[in-house]
Amino acid sequence: MRLTMAQEIIRIAARGDGVAADGTHVAMGVPGDLVEADGSLNHGPHHVTPACPHFGTCGGCQLQHADDEVLARFVRERVVNAAAGQGLVPGEVLPEHISPPRSRRRAGLHALKVKGGALVGYREAGSHRLVDLKACPVLDPKLASLIEPMRSLVAAHGPKGNVDVALSLCDQGVDMGLTHFPLEGLAATEAVSDFAREHGLARITIDQGYGPETVWEPEPATVTLSGLPVAMPPGSFLQATPDAEERMVEDACRWLGDAPIVADLFSGLGTFAFAIAKTGGTGRKVLAAEADQAAHLACKSATARTGGKVIALHRDLFRNPLQASELSRFGAVLLDPPRAGAKAQIAEIAQSTLSRVVYVSCNPSSWARDGAVLADAGFKLKKLRPVGQFRWSTHVELVSLFER
Repeated sequence: MRLTMAQEIIRIAARGDGVAADGTHVAMGVPGDLVEADGSLNHGPHHVTPACPHFGTCGGCQLQHADDEVLARFVRERVVNAAAGQGLVPGEVLPEHISPPRSRRRAGLHALKVKGGALVGYREAGSHRLVDLKACPVLDPKLASLIEPMRSLVAAHGPKGNVDVALSLCDQGVDMGLTHFPLEGLAATEAVSDFAREHGLARITIDQGYGPETVWEPEPATVTLSGLPVAMPPGSFLQATPDAEERMVEDACRWLGDAPIVADLFSGLGTFAFAIAKTGGTGRKVLAAEADQAAHLACKSATARTGGKVIALHRDLFRNPLQASELSRFGAVLLDPPRAGAKAQIAEIAQSTLSRVVYVSCNPSSWARDGAVLADAGFKLKKLRPVGQFRWSTHVELVSLFER
């Protein structure tokens, strides 16, 4: 679309484009930029130099050209607009939390052996091509430091096809998972062990199509949750940054008040459950319900150290949600579902006698849809905090409180 006159960029759309006052979308525009009639972009006061040399090609970040003020506004508006779209009016919108650079403690990279070496990085935006990373300003330095050594390992011993690389930080160091990396021969097996030893890795697993198999783990990998070391199965879900986890956990525990019995639904390893038990007084009990068997068993093993305050339940809450009659026994419920939301479970919550729900979400759209069901059942959205733990990304999260 050709403009007839200059337009100012007034906001950023959900996928990262700048939007002018007349609705025109402009790639790489941020509020305060001016789009001339010929389509050229004059940078305004909020347009900054990207922190990464790969920005614009790499698909990992969309907003490195925006300053912190614009980032915070984007995160806030994504959440508030999603609520408004479903008729939800928050009683209080708390200050947005934005994770700092170099704080990401988990990442999914790709590697590919090529003539003369190997590529290690993320996909290009809208493509399957790999960006060969020289730097990544979102990753914790412990993860970023492995990019170059990983390139050498794949170049020497990698297969012809694509290799997926999952990196996470646990208590013992870096946990690395390799998929489509067959260990063919003694040399490759020894090279992987030497790589782990040289770089002080906590664990390496190899998935050749039958699930992750551990090939290096000097001591059991754990992640500490609210002071409690919990076994960390390969591929475990962790909040992307520890600072965002701390912020959401603190909000959740405060908003649950003094409820004596709390259900933590989609509980994973127990990120919220153990904190809720720890902060709720000596008499509080917490039910931690999770479908993934490995996460459930890890959580269950750790509950022994809580003196019976946390009880782990293996249950698929999509196919078999807690029923309204079961939920009515609790003083409050916390849920942190996957991106699809919790349609079936929310329906049961709406029909229960619960009066307090803390809903943590990684998808404002599915959260708002579920929130509308709660609103129809008499709940009001009392508190809402936008969370941008995926810095420079359009991926936005939140923590909220519903009461009736």
